[in-house]
Amino acid sequence: MDWLFKFPQIDPDSLLAVKRLTDGSLRALTRNYGDAIENFFYPLQQVLIFFEDVMTGAPWPLVILVLAVIAWFAAHRWSVVSAVAGTLIAIGLIGLWNDAMKTISLVFTATIFSIAIGIPLGILMNRYKRVGRVMQSVLDVMQTMPPFVYLIPVVMLLGIGRVPGFIAVVIYAIPPIIRLTDLGIRLVDKEVLEAADAYGCSRSQKLWKVQIPLAMPTIMAGINQTIMMALGMVVIASMIGVQGLGLNVLQAIANQYFTQGIFNGFAIVGIAIIFDRISQAYGDRLQKHRGATHD
Repeated sequence: MDWLFKFPQIDPDSLLAVKRLTDGSLRALTRNYGDAIENFFYPLQQVLIFFEDVMTGAPWPLVILVLAVIAWFAAHRWSVVSAVAGTLIAIGLIGLWNDAMKTISLVFTATIFSIAIGIPLGILMNRYKRVGRVMQSVLDVMQTMPPFVYLIPVVMLLGIGRVPGFIAVVIYAIPPIIRLTDLGIRLVDKEVLEAADAYGCSRSQKLWKVQIPLAMPTIMAGINQTIMMALGMVVIASMIGVQGLGLNVLQAIANQYFTQGIFNGFAIVGIAIIFDRISQAYGDRLQKHRGATHD
């Protein structure tokens, strides 16, 4: 009766052999093709360096002005503009301007890449049901996998630095934009699609001129969630060499600097508020425009 109290296991030697084979294969891949992998991601590294240099090298009044203009375009409300400008000024006053700009450049770049990859994948997920079911399972795994696990294969292949941290951030942040692109397209009224068919729209015309515009409020919600998840990954990505506010938080934890951790934490929250207010306000405007169009 002992078998009732001891769960049966795979032969430990067989399991160990599989683990060694997998780990050995990754190490062999890194040894044999490490230079080729680095060269492949070299353009991405240059893009990350460019955006970081732009954000850290630009005069601070210009950065505040540009973000304030973006906030006005998105919201058309002075309250949002003043919140964005006030948050940036507060971050600068506590001496975290450069680190905040590095974090913003990383989140901005990760969001751009996530949108460029996620929206087409969301459309693909909506168009092809079999592909959608497979992607649904993959996204479930991506969203439930602990973030630290993403760092292991990325570091094994690319080492420490901007690029592996960026890749980890994108992998962690991309599921919401994929899911909500698919959801937004599925929520388009059938009557609208029937009207488009009646006017003789092709499948591609119906997608880009009807479904995507009407799905934009939901897609914007996905972009908002992607930004928030990218910011949430910043601190974890600092463990593999990503500079910015996350690295400061990690150092504060290691050295038990309470004040440094609080200040940098508030700066991260401030950046989250900026991105959240701008993206939400733009999504609300799209929603109101959509309602007015239907009326």
